[in-house]
Amino acid sequence: MNKKLKIVVLAKQVPDTRNVGKDAMTPEGTVNRAALPAIFNPEDMNALEQALQVKDKYPQTEITLLTMGPFRAADIIRDALYRGADNGILLTDRKFAGADTLATSYALSQAIKKINPDIIFAGRQAIDGDTAQVGPQVAEKLNIPQVTYAEEVLEITEKSVVVKRRLERGVETVESTLPALVTVHATAAACRPRNAKFVMKYKYARTATENAQMQNCILSLDDHGYLKINEWTVADVGGQEENYGLSGSPTKVKKVENIVFQAKEAKVLSSSDEDINSLIQELIASHTIG
Repeated sequence: MNKKLKIVVLAKQVPDTRNVGKDAMTPEGTVNRAALPAIFNPEDMNALEQALQVKDKYPQTEITLLTMGPFRAADIIRDALYRGADNGILLTDRKFAGADTLATSYALSQAIKKINPDIIFAGRQAIDGDTAQVGPQVAEKLNIPQVTYAEEVLEITEKSVVVKRRLERGVETVESTLPALVTVHATAAACRPRNAKFVMKYKYARTATENAQMQNCILSLDDHGYLKINEWTVADVGGQEENYGLSGSPTKVKKVENIVFQAKEAKVLSSSDEDINSLIQELIASHTIG
């Protein structure tokens, strides 16, 4: 393939909900992000690996990581650079704040229109929302085909992509024209580790805002353009401002409850057939199974 492929990987910095403690929620029922470490959303890492595998086959491929969030979200862009991505863009603006999946997908789609990639990879869903809506909504707003639950990119050409999908009862192989959006399942290949050479090359990569906050820095972003992480605001991506942030988010949270599971009873069972049959009957009677 002679064409230089342009790939965008959609990623999100999320609170690590895998280690939730008693301080994880505020009294108002919202996530206490300060109490949880921020991480690269796991399935977005799978999506990045799929993009990197394409680049392995076609070295001229250019990978851009696109994320929306506060200034600290630049951390996951650096992480992607350490693993083989070429550049990154951070969508950050107070007008983006409070966005639900509809407003988020609108912002991402506006940015993607400026980049004009051949293919977009995204994780199936984020662990802080579990909606799996953003990727498909972006595809709809761009009016391009989408392939969901992808496990492996089997073939890619200048005009099409062949993808293996992981479904509930098996696998499916589908072909789509390009440009297309592909959401990647957690069963796809795990992302490769950071490359030591890339860590040394990009360890000083930063946004203009981060650069302004640093003192006595010996490197200039103007002199080292590859270290510049782009920041785009609403003014940069354009579109209708009422579609961003809270004003563009029809989703409203009616009620949030904190539920803490506590063990009140314990039952010790042996490996005998009698105890196992008794347990199964109890679970069926309580509609836990069956």
